Amino acid sequence: MKKVEAVVRHFKLEDIKNALTEHGVQGMTITEVRGFGRQKGHTEMYRGTEYAVDFVPKIKIEVAVTDDRVQEVVDTIMRTAQTGQIGDGKIFVSELVETIRIRTGETGEDALG
Repeated sequence: MKKVEAVVRHFKLEDIKNALTEHGVQGMTITEVRGFGRQKGHTEMYRGTEYAVDFVPKIKIEVAVTDDRVQEVVDTIMRTAQTGQIGDGKIFVSELVETIRIRTGETGEDALG
């Protein structure tokens, strides 16, 4: 099992959610996050004063999937989130050691469905 984490632009969330759902992803966790990469933040004007925004607001999507679904999920996120501009985000894939459904006690891949 793997966990796919994608940090993406806010306005892409609905499109990504819909695309993943169409590909049979049954659940995901969404978190509002802030950070920076190559973008290194930006400057904004407020009441005539310029100020720096060091951490750019993003959305983090987390999806737990079976090993055979990882590439499909990554490809779907890539295709949907990509604008071609700096700041499109990152995707991280990591190994899940164990998954447990609290309600039933199911473990492993049985807990994902």
